[in-house]
Formats: sequence, structure tokens, C-alpha cells
Amino acid sequence: MHGGVDTVRVPWSVIPDYHCFGCSPHNATGLRLRFTPHPDGLQARFRLGREFESYPGVVHGGLIGVICDEVMGNLIVLARHHPAFTVSQRTRFLTPLLIGREYRCVATLTDTRADRPIQAAAEIRDADDLVCASSTAAYQPFALDDVRHQLTLGDDEVAALAHALSAGTARTPNGVPS
Repeated sequence: MHGGVDTVRVPWSVIPDYHCFGCSPHNATGLRLRFTPHPDGLQARFRLGREFESYPGVVHGGLIGVICDEVMGNLIVLARHHPAFTVSQRTRFLTPLLIGREYRCVATLTDTRADRPIQAAAEIRDADDLVCASSTAAYQPFALDDVRHQLTLGDDEVAALAHALSAGTARTPNGVPS
């Protein structure tokens, strides 16, 4: 549970020791984001400490892009049952994010036509629901077998991940497991 809402289990969690910087609970230096369903897509609430600081008291801007990419990318994996590489991303910074404050990032799918990369958008909002940053990105889906030579996973881990990606579960209209 996260804030009274069940967290969404990402397919990567079938790999016992995955170290994603954005969402792995096993990465001590990572963000450890947890996802919950949102009526429009997927969201993650977060509060960053000084280890993620740029100017004193301000979150490093690069991490804002990482958070948006992480929530958008996991929305695609959950909604489409395929992982996807980020091929382009544009982030707008409207106000600085401050260390120690709570924020939430909400991602949505914006254009999912089959003849082009998947398009997604994300907004980071503060406790007053004001938009602090927004991001749009394009993602190219891939088959695990096509990138197998680039992954540092054993055959059993690839099989477990492929099964997790293909497992059908009840989904909300936005594609996120309920």
C-alpha cells in the first residue's frame, strides 16, 4: 500500500535483484518510485532528499526528466505488455522542485497509433496541484528476443520477464492493472 492505494507491480519485479535507478527497491542509490493507478494513466508520489540536490534546496533538473520518463515508460509497459526504449524526450521546467517536499508525477498515453512510436506525456504536480514540470516523450516498443544480446539477464530471468509482460490481468480503461 502507498498512501492508502495498492501499488502497481511492475513486470521487472519478477527479477529478484533488478536494479532500475527509477523503480527498484533493491537500488540503495535510486529513486525507488512506486506506482499507483491514476484515472488518466499511472502516477508516482515522491519526496527527494539532499542526495538528489542541485542548487541548495533544489532538486537536480535531470532527475525531473528521469522521474517523468520512468512513470511514462512503466505506463507503456503496463498498458501495452511490451517494454519500450525512450527515443526522444522534451521536459519543461515551470518551477523548481524543492528538496523534502511531496510531489506526484502523472503519466498518460497521448497517441498510440501503431504506425509510429508510442507518445506519452507526464506532469509533476506539487501538494497544491500546481504543475511544476511537464514532459513529452516518444517510445519505441521492442521484443525481448530482439535485444536479448544487450541485456544482462539470464535465460530464466528473460523467460520470467516475458511471462510477466504477457500475463493478462484485470485492467482499468487507461490500461493499468487494477
